[in-house]
Amino acid sequence: MQIQQLSVFVENKPGRLAEITEVLAAANIDIRAISVADTSDFGILRVIVDKPKEAIETLKEHGMTVSLTNVIAVGVSDHPGEFSRAVRLLADTGFDMEYMYAFISRDKGRAYVIIRTNNGQKAAETLQENGFDILSPETIYNM
Repeated sequence: MQIQQLSVFVENKPGRLAEITEVLAAANIDIRAISVADTSDFGILRVIVDKPKEAIETLKEHGMTVSLTNVIAVGVSDHPGEFSRAVRLLADTGFDMEYMYAFISRDKGRAYVIIRTNNGQKAAETLQENGFDILSPETIYNM
């Protein structure tokens, strides 16, 4: 099961990130997870929100370059070695991981990781078959 992530092109200039998050806030869109990868001139803001389709429309209406990407959200027990076990499983079964980032929730004892792989649906099935919790879109959007 995959969820939708927004990927927003961000010019590397003061106030740009604030502008993007303000646009989302004004549209009553809640951020669930966020990551920024940057170079000296620009960055890619990756965001999981509670209403991805509304968010992409809103950002585009404000002249921003944005796209939707499918990713998986994996829940792991919050203790040493559990994340390593998930990553090893994906590596051993032939999945290439393009990027990942973690986020927190109110669930005590759980950690969550967003992962982009070369085959997200199959990676999610592999993890789930091996006891990992794959979050549904409804679960993550309603956190």
